[in-house]
Amino acid sequence: MKLRDADLFRHVSADNAALYRAVLDGFSAAKRAFRLHLRPDDLLREARWPGAPPSAEALAQALDQLVAWGNLRAQADTARVATLEDFYRRRLLYRLTPGGEAVEAGLAAYVTALARRGELQTVALDDILARLTTLRLLADQAAPDAPKVHEALRDLVHVFEGLARHAEVFMADLSRTLELQRAELDAVMGFKTRLIDYLERFIRELVERAGRIAAALDALQPSIDGLLDLAAAREAGDAAPGDDADRQASRALKRTAWVERWQGIRLWFLSDGRLPAQAELLRAAARSAIPRLLSAVSALNERRAGRSDRSADFRRLAVWFAQTPHAGDAHRLWRAAFGLSPARHLALAVVDDVPASTPWGAAPPLTIQPRLREQARLPTRGGPTLIRDRSQARALLAAQMAEQNAQLTRARERLTAAGYTRLSQLGVLDAAAFRLFLNLLGEALSAQQQPDQPVERSSADGLLRVRLTPLVDGTQAVIETELGRFAGRDHLIEVMAVS
Repeated sequence: MKLRDADLFRHVSADNAALYRAVLDGFSAAKRAFRLHLRPDDLLREARWPGAPPSAEALAQALDQLVAWGNLRAQADTARVATLEDFYRRRLLYRLTPGGEAVEAGLAAYVTALARRGELQTVALDDILARLTTLRLLADQAAPDAPKVHEALRDLVHVFEGLARHAEVFMADLSRTLELQRAELDAVMGFKTRLIDYLERFIRELVERAGRIAAALDALQPSIDGLLDLAAAREAGDAAPGDDADRQASRALKRTAWVERWQGIRLWFLSDGRLPAQAELLRAAARSAIPRLLSAVSALNERRAGRSDRSADFRRLAVWFAQTPHAGDAHRLWRAAFGLSPARHLALAVVDDVPASTPWGAAPPLTIQPRLREQARLPTRGGPTLIRDRSQARALLAAQMAEQNAQLTRARERLTAAGYTRLSQLGVLDAAAFRLFLNLLGEALSAQQQPDQPVERSSADGLLRVRLTPLVDGTQAVIETELGRFAGRDHLIEVMAVS
């Protein structure tokens, strides 16, 4: 940057920066209103001063300084000279220089970028879908109207850039907001419901619109090359005069830019096979923001319920350790915080009173009982605990298990011996066989998706396999058991043992 260019920014850090900015803001407002010059009295009347308006002498000094830095240009004002005294009086008109206009545009863009608020534009999704529909209608024409194609593509890119830029800013702001809101209870509780509703509405709209936009992009893809050619040719027509090579190069450059924009729009809503679409990533980010917000609320609720924040406690303790004047205070703080030193509550046989500041390697050894080292408990005083004789209980349990195994074996033999038969011909079942039959029937019916579908299924223990074939509707089977009568639709059943 040249020294003269650097002078253009000196008013930002000068002593009277507020006065200089008010003067230049006045000239920027006049520029937006298509006014070419300003007189000092116009500026005194129209500018927004940070406090009281400056005196005429202070304003004249500020204007002279801005002229010296290159932000303003002054010229003689002879329009209102009526007398000879007016002719010799200092009268000047001021206007922004090209460098001053560039500085004002840069500062305005800087302020706008800092003040920009992110948002999730569901309306932009509708606009994108509408532009794609328009392009599809134009592509179906035998000779598409180039101005309309160019206008639709330009609007599509403009809307898409706004959607992408605002979504990026919103997600970045959301991350910062969630971190800041953790410390403010009222702000989080009031912010939670609104943000969750906002995110859920956007996710719902994005899911619905993204699929339709992706379908519209796919439908437009076969004819998009011709539309991009029309837009590039129309833009290249505004290029400066030159030879054929220059015109072809300008058109190729414009077309490359349009192809890149179109690919960017496609990748936002359609995956390229390697990475997910940007819309999917945005939806995932919006979804992940909801549990993060709920986690912040949960942390605040725990804090309100009186639970301690362990990380905050350790950070505060670290500050206290750093502020202790000497090692003795640090050791006392350690004992107060953790209560682990000295370990006199273990009732160890300590011969000498060792100071707490003694390093572990320099301390005398202690004899630790094996149970204290292995089980963290001291041996109980008194005699050993009496051992109960449980042989009778174990024998009774073994007899009951043997009886149950015998009943289960007889039940398996009873059902497998029946072979391939009808339920109505299965005969009388005892309690054990009936319970096994119900388990097998339940396994088979759980795998049946249609009432007339034959099924074959293994039992839960894998020892039996049951095949069940429904008979015609209206048949009835009744099975007599020790537990009662079982009735239902008749089936062909076969229970087989799995070897």
